[in-house]
Amino acid sequence: MNSTKQDSKASPPREEALEEEAVQESNSGEDGDSSDEMKRSVARGLIERYFYQLVNGCGNASCCNEFCASSGRRQNLSSNEAAAMALDLFKRKATLCDSAPPKQQKTGKDEDDGMEMQGVEPSTSKSSSVSTPSTSSPSSMTTSTSSKSHRNSSISESIKDLSSLSEVKVSELIQICKESENYSPLVRVIGQVFSCWQSLNNSFLRIETEGLSEKERRQEFEGEKEADETEEGLQGISTRLADHDLGECSSETIRKKEVDIGAVQRVYDAIFKLDQENVNNAMLNAVTSLAQNADVEVRYNAHFRDSIHHLNFVLITMENPMMSSPEYLEVAFPTFCRALSHLPLPACSNLTKTWAKFPADNLMRKLQALQQLITFKVLSGHFNAGPRRITVNEDDAITSATDCMKMLYYASILGGEVEVGSRLSREEEELSLQEFLGAIGHENKERKPPKEDPFSKELRVSVMDCRKPLIPFNEFYNEPLNDQLEVDHDFTCYKKESDGRFSFLNYPFILTPATKNMGLYYDNRVRMFHERRLTLLNSLVQGEELNPYLKLKVRRDHVVDDALVRLEMIAMDNPLDLKKQLYVEFEGEQGVDEGGVSKEFFQLVIEEIFNPDIGMFTMNTELQTYWFNPMSFETDRQYTLIGIVLGLAIYNNIILDVHFPMVVYRKLMGRRGVLADLHDAQPVLYSSLKALLDHEGNTEEAFMMNFLISYTDVFGNTITHDLKENGADIPVTTENRQEFVDLYANFILNKSIERQFRAFRRGFDMVTDESPLKTWFRPDEVELLVCGSKNFDFDELEKATEYDGGYTSSSPIIKYFWEIVHNMDDDQKKKLLMFTTGSDRVPVGGLSKLRLIIAKNGPDSDRLPTSHTCFNVLLLPEYSSKAKLEERLLKAITHAKGFGML
Repeated sequence: MNSTKQDSKASPPREEALEEEAVQESNSGEDGDSSDEMKRSVARGLIERYFYQLVNGCGNASCCNEFCASSGRRQNLSSNEAAAMALDLFKRKATLCDSAPPKQQKTGKDEDDGMEMQGVEPSTSKSSSVSTPSTSSPSSMTTSTSSKSHRNSSISESIKDLSSLSEVKVSELIQICKESENYSPLVRVIGQVFSCWQSLNNSFLRIETEGLSEKERRQEFEGEKEADETEEGLQGISTRLADHDLGECSSETIRKKEVDIGAVQRVYDAIFKLDQENVNNAMLNAVTSLAQNADVEVRYNAHFRDSIHHLNFVLITMENPMMSSPEYLEVAFPTFCRALSHLPLPACSNLTKTWAKFPADNLMRKLQALQQLITFKVLSGHFNAGPRRITVNEDDAITSATDCMKMLYYASILGGEVEVGSRLSREEEELSLQEFLGAIGHENKERKPPKEDPFSKELRVSVMDCRKPLIPFNEFYNEPLNDQLEVDHDFTCYKKESDGRFSFLNYPFILTPATKNMGLYYDNRVRMFHERRLTLLNSLVQGEELNPYLKLKVRRDHVVDDALVRLEMIAMDNPLDLKKQLYVEFEGEQGVDEGGVSKEFFQLVIEEIFNPDIGMFTMNTELQTYWFNPMSFETDRQYTLIGIVLGLAIYNNIILDVHFPMVVYRKLMGRRGVLADLHDAQPVLYSSLKALLDHEGNTEEAFMMNFLISYTDVFGNTITHDLKENGADIPVTTENRQEFVDLYANFILNKSIERQFRAFRRGFDMVTDESPLKTWFRPDEVELLVCGSKNFDFDELEKATEYDGGYTSSSPIIKYFWEIVHNMDDDQKKKLLMFTTGSDRVPVGGLSKLRLIIAKNGPDSDRLPTSHTCFNVLLLPEYSSKAKLEERLLKAITHAKGFGML
């Protein structure tokens, strides 16, 4: 700032003087001035007071007015920023200090004293602050030391009031420091600017000149502004008061600014390439100081809600490539994340929308820094140690970093492939009973839907809207955190949201499917216990029959008929009974259901229901997936009951051998099928439609198609369908081929199976409507819950297996057992899993999550191995040889079915 020009200004008039001037103007009507001009004059004077109050303060050291520089809360504002804020304060009729803020005069002595306090030699004239390169002859080199000292003094004077930076300024300063071999000026600048959020907000800006005059544009880009900044700010106020109505003036009309991220990155690279310890330490201390100050500001400063400009300091600081270094991970980065975690929701939304415009590799660097911070704190923390039990939920560095990661998560979604149009409408989501005349059951009036993410609501986007984010979803998982997390404790925090305790289940993106599955297990168990308690209460108070479980008694040779009839009766009588713990009994067998009987029951039901001979589903033999038969003669009740079966399997933590294309899970989560879903459901048809869209020639001549399609039913009959009215008469052309493709995909995936799928989804929702399933899990993760993992890694199972009854991992029979298992083919391995656990599916998280126990069952004998599938226990006699063990084991897993098998 040019201090000489500022010194020549007079102090602004006091409020009484302004009022007197306004009265005089109103009485001097001889020159034709209107009352509007008088009001504008008064307003200009008041805004001037606001301006000086923001820039210079009122002079009261104990001032508590947040809109006064003397309070310490409005410092280092640029003239344009102060002018914009002055207009805003005038419109809001904000508080003015009692005494008018004087325009503080600076004398030469004051300047010299200020520099002496900073350890800088005072200059004797203004010309010393604007030095020009020397053109001395070689003989003048003897005076280089004196010149360098004078130059350093000039640099110190020019940067002591520096309130913002640009790439050019930093480059020049670095060059000067290199030449003088003195980096103290750079250290001072870093300390001044990078530690102050207001200064950073005005640094490295790419200025948009929309709404500025031609002169301002020229001055902005050519660097020809010669007016004093304060005078410029006040002149901006006067100009806009003359040209606009006061009610229309706002900070946005003065100037729009955004951070030049490329410039910021180049500046950081230049600074850290210097490899100067004092410079690096200055940056570390500056970020720490910035974070501490910003932590207070973001909680109480309302401006953070309104404009992304007030968050420029976040954008700049997060580009620091050293954030994941050990020095920053200790204090600076955690403190900065803590400040960001206190940002109000609108500010988080603005920041997320800005980051969504960044390239994927940029967001990935930020994500890796946050992941490193969380991992560092998890591995270096002493959780569950000492007299007081501490969990990861109580480490504010971890929780704050998770809060910050949430913004990156949604930025990745917003910047990816978003399909908002595939979302079902409210009317479709809330189907009435009249649309389900053929379905069973009735609505649950006491239904409590799962919590909705307020951040998702603010952004008006859901995880389900994104098919391909900028960063793959699994990159947000943090394995060390998941290993350390106590899911039962975290679930308690999740349920007791009124306590304000942090729960990672509110941030499901950071949790692996296995961890979320455990949380879902606790949620389902709590609901089961709740239903059991209500049943006991009703039996005592109202004398109802005591039935605390969902009991199904079925015949093995009529398992589907018996199960569907019983479920239909329960759904019609009291659908809430479906949320009780399942208890299955096979008629005439000894098994007591502790989980294993239910697993076998579901396997048998699925084998029969999805048999293509029944005709409810068709099977793609190439993909081995099932799809709804659009020509099925089965009633809606049957499809509703199948949906109930699928929901019960998830609710009771049972994995099924059923394979749907991914679009089925997307539709269960409230989305329509679109063209991209055909890639997994019907890849041949998808390729044909893509070829149609990508054709570069004359579409009509090349394909000779119209808006009429045909397909074959289960009996081999050809059926035609008009995609739109009179479709047979409408040719497919280059102009309308996108419409044809969209209508075709919509018919195949939605319209043709609308009746069947609605009934199926209704049955599924009757069990899972209150579950956080749709909040925590994505469609691909729901598929894992239903089908289990596809990774049959028996090395993991061997590592996770426990031994009992005298066996150890080094026992000869155990070594033989694993040698035999590792030599089995995939089909035999599935049979072994079925024999020992009651299911041939791999649990979510892999076989390492399966707790298998091998127990000794007596000495060598001819008995076959047996098992307790409810507890995953394999009872293995101590056979005398490896050959005998293999023969007995293969016979047992091949022919075992039911109970009492010897």
